[in-house]
Amino acid sequence: SNHTYYHCPMLPLKDFYPYIRCSLCNGFFVDATTITECLHTFCKSCIVKYFLYSNRCPNCAIVVHQTQPLYNIRPDRQLQDIVFKMVPHLEEEERTRMCEFYTQRGLAVPKPAKPQKSRRDLLRQSVFTVPPELDVSLLLEFVGAQEGIGSYKPLDRKYVRVSGEATIRHVELFIRRKMELTQSCQVDVVCGERLLERRQSLRELRHAAGPNALQDGLLVLHFGLVVPS
Repeated sequence: SNHTYYHCPMLPLKDFYPYIRCSLCNGFFVDATTITECLHTFCKSCIVKYFLYSNRCPNCAIVVHQTQPLYNIRPDRQLQDIVFKMVPHLEEEERTRMCEFYTQRGLAVPKPAKPQKSRRDLLRQSVFTVPPELDVSLLLEFVGAQEGIGSYKPLDRKYVRVSGEATIRHVELFIRRKMELTQSCQVDVVCGERLLERRQSLRELRHAAGPNALQDGLLVLHFGLVVPS
């Protein structure tokens, strides 16, 4: 027969360690929790303990929040699901340890949660889940990098649909993540002739920019990589 079979290489688990292990405890993520400012992820208990004496990300040292860093962390359930699928027995072992912890202290063991989500919870959910009202379509045009910027990956997704609640800061985080940029590189986002404020929402921007900023219904944003002055 003429069937072609593509062999999918089996990669050893250790190749994935940088993506599924917590840099604070060196264990696999448990209750994976992501800092919204820089998108670095840790075990929930590790990052909560760490923030008792610091307000910076352990990985990149960005200030997470001047006074309350816990405001800017979110559970990343998608990543946790992936970790549990990749690491045999981790979920059962974690569950067993939790049961022992509660039983030894004479407390009722919490049931695995399948909660009813309120609208507020949906909005506060994982940083990577996008709210249903994807009402702004973006076209991200890369205009180039200043001399002195190190290596970066090409942005493979120019067209993005996002919520109008998202800000220029979210667009910048998306670009940073996709292009694997270092903290020493600044992302300038421009609409028309205007350099944009990071806290401006896309809905405000679309309203302020008017029809000239749209191309076939897409809000066109140009961005460049610069060395911070």
